[in-house]
Amino acid sequence: MEVILLERIEKLGQMGDIVTVKNGYARNFLLPQKKAMRATGSNRAVFEQQRTHLEADNLQRRQEAESVSTKVDGIDVTIIRQAGDSGQLYGSVSARDIAGAVTDSGVTVARNQIVLNRPIKALGVYETRVDLHPEVSVNITVNIARTDEEAALQLERGGALLSEDEMEAEAAAAAALAIADDAEAEVAAAEGLVEEEVVERLASDAAAEEDAAAEAPAEAPAEDGEPA
Repeated sequence: MEVILLERIEKLGQMGDIVTVKNGYARNFLLPQKKAMRATGSNRAVFEQQRTHLEADNLQRRQEAESVSTKVDGIDVTIIRQAGDSGQLYGSVSARDIAGAVTDSGVTVARNQIVLNRPIKALGVYETRVDLHPEVSVNITVNIARTDEEAALQLERGGALLSEDEMEAEAAAAAALAIADDAEAEVAAAEGLVEEEVVERLASDAAAEEDAAAEAPAEAPAEDGEPA
């Protein structure tokens, strides 16, 4: 289906562009959300008549979004959820939950402004995009933890805290690596000693041969008529 975009659509085009999209995408999203209109002859004429008004309205909304962006950009919000020892949530965190957390922090945003490809199902710190306007986007940090104390530690660490089992496994792995490093160092040292002993033995044997040659009596000259 051919449609006329009424605002900028990421990866699709700018306001006023006529683009071809799948029928389902147009019927289920672009048209009902008033982000586009069918590119019929009459609609093209209507758009051209309203272009100036649409562009002025878009400019005003963009300026308002830019003003709000200074309050939202880079903020971190905490969402407290129950989770198992492995960090899996009992449930999930949706775009609606994140929008609510941002709104609670003092700036109102809508659920459809939160860009979330799929619900979050584990504890941790997530960078999430907020589209305040088709041309204005900011990033926020969403910190999902079991308690406020855990959230503070996660934010400092930059990720979910390890469970006790994971911490024990990490410590065991580090200890095994240290043991392996020590063993490798011992083998290298032993090889160095063996090589050193071989060199010393060869040098000693060579010196002994030289001493033996120097101490050996000179052979008597052969008499006439006798074989040498």
